[in-house]
Amino acid sequence: MSPTEQRPKLAIIGIRYDENSSFTKGAADAPPQIRAALRSDAWNLTSENGTDLSDDSIFFDAGDIEPVPGSEMNVLIENSVYTLIADGLAPISLGGDHSVTHPIVRAFARKYKDLSLLHFDAHPDLYDHYQGNRNSHASPFARIMEQKLVKRLVQVGIRTFTAHQREQAQKFGVEAIEMHNLTPNLQLEFDSPVYISFDIDALDPAFAPGVSHREPGGLSTRQAIDLIQRLKGKVVGADIVEFNPRMDPLHITGTVCAKLLKEIAARMLE
Repeated sequence: MSPTEQRPKLAIIGIRYDENSSFTKGAADAPPQIRAALRSDAWNLTSENGTDLSDDSIFFDAGDIEPVPGSEMNVLIENSVYTLIADGLAPISLGGDHSVTHPIVRAFARKYKDLSLLHFDAHPDLYDHYQGNRNSHASPFARIMEQKLVKRLVQVGIRTFTAHQREQAQKFGVEAIEMHNLTPNLQLEFDSPVYISFDIDALDPAFAPGVSHREPGGLSTRQAIDLIQRLKGKVVGADIVEFNPRMDPLHITGTVCAKLLKEIAARMLE
């Protein structure tokens, strides 16, 4: 790299892992689909606030993490993400099922001792265990809160609280903004570094049908983008998870994921 060249600011890393999915597999296929949508000639790489994301100084593509025989996947994910952070990059991870967020947040917590977490989802993912699996994609935020990896967890778009998960939310002090309580001009404010975890099923299936657990009554793509753009706080990292290309025959959801990636990336660069 010559002295005049800028180092990339953000990193994209794919996590091709869905072994903790409880209903149907397929989220492991998502990272290359999101990359292809992001780089498609059907649109450009300028975000809504005018940030040009096409320059080589924006993204470093770190490739994909895949299961390696004899290796613990959570350790592999945490160490891979932390390596990027330690190198001065701000990672955006492409899942993968939602279980990958736990080791990702472990990596971020190694640098940010006062991390806040903004979680978009139809589901609170706070089960102590699901179907006997404590590492289920329905349980990552229980693990995160048990281990005190973040000082604050705010969840948006929830519409599937069970009695057990309500108890868990109360126990851990989770701030849940359920869909039926969402106000048009909601502005989320954080006084510490923010990590965004975006489960694509936070969106209504009309906007993002390519998910394994469709839950009607969710956010529109516009609502989600507006919440990200209005957010007050420094965004230091993100993941986009639970896109299942096998459930997306018209290739709608991959494009939505890429749109969210663009807008989150632009927000991270502010």
